[in-house]
Amino acid sequence: MKAIAVRPGTPSSVHERDIPAPSLDRIPDGKGILVKVLKVGVDATDREINDALYGNAPPGDDYLVLGHESFGIVEAVGPNVRSVKPGDYVTATVRRPGGSIYDKIGTYDMTSEETYYERGINLLHGYLTERFVDHEDYIVRVPQGLKHLHVLMEPMSCAAKAIQQAYEAQRRMKVWSPKRAFVLGAGQIGLLSTLVLRLKGLEVYTLARAKGPHLKSSIVEGLEATYVATSETSLEQLAKKVGKADLIIDATGSSSIAFNAMEALGHNGVLVWTSITGGKHVTEISSDKINLEWVLGNKLLVGSVNANREHFESGIKDLAMSEVMFPGVIGKILTNPVEGLSNYKEMMRLLVEDNSALKVYVNVADE
Repeated sequence: MKAIAVRPGTPSSVHERDIPAPSLDRIPDGKGILVKVLKVGVDATDREINDALYGNAPPGDDYLVLGHESFGIVEAVGPNVRSVKPGDYVTATVRRPGGSIYDKIGTYDMTSEETYYERGINLLHGYLTERFVDHEDYIVRVPQGLKHLHVLMEPMSCAAKAIQQAYEAQRRMKVWSPKRAFVLGAGQIGLLSTLVLRLKGLEVYTLARAKGPHLKSSIVEGLEATYVATSETSLEQLAKKVGKADLIIDATGSSSIAFNAMEALGHNGVLVWTSITGGKHVTEISSDKINLEWVLGNKLLVGSVNANREHFESGIKDLAMSEVMFPGVIGKILTNPVEGLSNYKEMMRLLVEDNSALKVYVNVADE
């Protein structure tokens, strides 16, 4: 069957190739699920893997199939599968367990091991192909009424986890009740984080560089949050105007912004970093001032990456609620469809060259 892959370590090696078709027999306990791929989302991670910044092939292969944002339909199930049936829409988690205690209890996104396994990213093939098989534990059912949001399930899980981690960590405060949040970045993670925080009732300010009105600002405003163009109002100026934030989510991909955010956090607040920055950029910060304010203010920094099944399920519930509270808004994120696996060059062009491409995804097949 067709697949889109790279040769890890070789820049600009993305290509189409034939790979073996999957079989339910690969899952030994009768809990295998065969999924026909309908759509796959791609993002900066796929671009950076093609740039050879990271990513490794599975043992025994010299290629890595891309794509970690899946949406498909169940074609067949093993005899012991109970959670889905043929015809159900599904997505799949990305990370797979290693050997740590966190992996063994289902929180594989919190592994303590240096080596991690992620489909389409590291040591496991991804979903940018015609079909895949996986264990029932990693397949999550998508309600039929949400199929129009298809590839947003995976990025939504990351936003859901980031915010859940903040609330979990803030149990240290006993009575923490945040009122104001800053979301830094208006890409898919930033916009989905804005959604989750609005559903929690917070006053949300979402910051991005470009002055509105444009698509991103309209989505933020459609979620009844406030869009702030940093070309007009800096993060520091915003904090002085409305007050420092109880909660900040950084989703910019900029380490300098991530560190600067530390000065915009209020007492007893939490800052969550979700950005992956693989470069060598060096930033000068007010380290003495930050150290003093963070210690005296009992502030907390949390890193959040990937998601497990619990976060997928939570994110799907929030997407369902978004269609009730803010109908039609989140679907605007899905901006750039690419027809068919064979158009992988256009897929990559959009990721590399088109700054207006908010969400690129491949229509792999019809139902």
